[in-house]
Amino acid sequence: MTGQELRRTIETALDEIRPFLKSDGGDIELLSIEDDSLVKVQLMGTCVDCTVNQMTLKSGVEMTIKKHAPQIKEVVNVKADQLA
Repeated sequence: MTGQELRRTIETALDEIRPFLKSDGGDIELLSIEDDSLVKVQLMGTCVDCTVNQMTLKSGVEMTIKKHAPQIKEVVNVKADQLA
């Protein structure tokens, strides 16, 4: 799978979970894919300060991405203040 195909696959996975995030006032953005195994995303809206956002990230987002792209090992959230 090329890098571009992997990116499309991950965007498809995010589109699958996005309605659940939006129903709670949140959203998610794909920032990068590193070494074809690490996905960096940014939770947005109410997801930023939600007390269960790590559970959402691991049990929802990461699981959905791995279903579409099993080669992905980990999904991490990059907070806005961590972006340079």
